[in-house]
Amino acid sequence: MTHAILANTIDEGFRLANPWALLLLLLIPLLAVLKGRRGQQGAVVFSSLHILHRMGTKAKSRAGGIRMALVFLTITALTMALARPQNVRTSETISESGIEMILAIDVSRSMQVDQDNFTIGGRQVNRLQAAKKVTRDFISGRTTDRIGLVAFAGRPYLASPITLDHEWLEDSMQRIQIGMVEDGTAIGSAIAAAAKRLDTRPAKSKVIVLLTDGVNNAGQLSPIIAAKMAKTLGVRIYTIAVGSYGDFVIQTPRGPQRLVQEFDEETLKEIARIGDGEYFRAQDTGGLEKIFSLIDDLEKTEVKRNITVHAKERFPIPASVALVLGLLTLIGNETFWRRYP
Repeated sequence: MTHAILANTIDEGFRLANPWALLLLLLIPLLAVLKGRRGQQGAVVFSSLHILHRMGTKAKSRAGGIRMALVFLTITALTMALARPQNVRTSETISESGIEMILAIDVSRSMQVDQDNFTIGGRQVNRLQAAKKVTRDFISGRTTDRIGLVAFAGRPYLASPITLDHEWLEDSMQRIQIGMVEDGTAIGSAIAAAAKRLDTRPAKSKVIVLLTDGVNNAGQLSPIIAAKMAKTLGVRIYTIAVGSYGDFVIQTPRGPQRLVQEFDEETLKEIARIGDGEYFRAQDTGGLEKIFSLIDDLEKTEVKRNITVHAKERFPIPASVALVLGLLTLIGNETFWRRYP
């Protein structure tokens, strides 16, 4: 199965995994209130206050303030560590399961008829030119599909293997032309060649789009038998008849030649029925564009979207700060701020 994967970041930010831990910050004002009510009790009783002044009461008071500040900062840092701050990145992964497809395009001499209603940019063109333009537009919209190209007249010719390189495929489409293989219309052989290529592919959905303006008159294989063979391989077939009934003049190596246009619509309909597809008829460029638009809608690509949240823990930073502040407080209690009985 063809897969195309696109990953992109849709949001970045910061969060606390355990915000309830911030309630511990209420301990700070509570400790401050308790400290203020209880006051500082001396460990030694003095007979005269002027002795306290001589021992540096103001310095002791500052030391006590520093100690309480360290305690409060330690509680704050520890609380932030328990709240688990995180840098968060939310990413979206889009996985598309594409279709394996072969476009089988008729390049027999009748495809050079330019007396139909096929136009490009207001300029009248022949059937093949219109088909190439519309199929190129179709290819450009199937970005996740692997598509191949078979050109056929008296026999099939692999113009492009099944590929995801649509730029190469469109160039191959541009290169196919009338007269590149011997004349005739080998519809059965074209279906068989396309089905054989698709048979080895791993995709769940395999499709042939067959575009022709004539009647099967070449090749050793019946179109109906070829369609049944493709069916057993799990290949779906869409058939498109292009052009109008009537008498036309085409150019051949021996000069102008009269052509009486014929379509074997019943056979094309039966091929589509056997292949679980659809039969279409296009008599102008607009009609051909609508047909390929319908096929585009019928052959939808499966798209899966997964949202992933990546969290990078930042609690080691406040935890380290809390550890350092706690150690400083303990060291201070045992040295600078130690009270003697």
